[in-house]
Amino acid sequence: MIPAITISGVHKDYGSLKALSNIDLVVKQGMFFGLLGPNGAGKSTLINIMAGLVSATKGKVEIMGYDVNTQWRQARQSIGIVPQELVTDPFFTVREMLRLQSGYFGKGKENHRWVDELIGILGLTDKAEENLQKLSGGMKRRVLIAQALVHKPDVLVLDEPTAGVDVELRKVLWDFIKKLHNNGHTILLTTHYLEEAESLCEQIAILDEGKLAALDTKERLLERFPYSFLSLHLKETNDSLPEIIKSKLVSMNGNKITLKLNKKEDSAGSLLEVLFHSNIRFTDLRTYEPGLEEVFDALTGGKFD
Repeated sequence: MIPAITISGVHKDYGSLKALSNIDLVVKQGMFFGLLGPNGAGKSTLINIMAGLVSATKGKVEIMGYDVNTQWRQARQSIGIVPQELVTDPFFTVREMLRLQSGYFGKGKENHRWVDELIGILGLTDKAEENLQKLSGGMKRRVLIAQALVHKPDVLVLDEPTAGVDVELRKVLWDFIKKLHNNGHTILLTTHYLEEAESLCEQIAILDEGKLAALDTKERLLERFPYSFLSLHLKETNDSLPEIIKSKLVSMNGNKITLKLNKKEDSAGSLLEVLFHSNIRFTDLRTYEPGLEEVFDALTGGKFD
């Protein structure tokens, strides 16, 4: 089976600025793939190259086996992009815009049923005859997703799809996107909500300063972080902690402290014993494993924004 997305040795330079440097990655068909990185890491540039909106300085990108430069028509038919920006046309209703978008891909009246189905699935039925400019931000976001799917692409790219939307809409969107994935669509997601990526993505690439800092399954990325955390509620706020405790301290908020423990070197029991012998008492404790946010911060120097 050919990969859904193949990116081979991609570079993108803007004069002296190297936006992307030697990016290599493959996304299998049916994968839920996360593309993460701080602001300015090159995520949007890479997505624009996949969409054919920007040309790579060097390298090759294929969508479902089609080169985005030499086979642009087939490549564009195979991918749907949900942009980060809320771009709407002031002259059309929701239904008119979706039918027009359908026509861009050579779809005629036979595709109107799918357009109406998308309108219903995304909760746009009551807004179908309204001008796009009159819609709320959340409704515009739904229209953008419908536009990306109107030509039934195999690959769906979501660039910050839940940015600025409320919790209820986030749930509606993710329920719909999960159904698409279960039906065989390949999903590529960029998001600043790392809990979304951790919950949804099977494989993750992390970009940093235009370079590929990591590419692995979610599970193996989490295994790379050889630490655990110990959170304690002290009976009293104490600024005179023992030196070994201070060396493990990652946060202190009133009488709540969090310690970072090396799994191979540190023992929670030994640290608790140090506190006991220092007459520092606590009322509650909790240990927990790192999540994707800790891995992200470790790989990008804490530049998550």
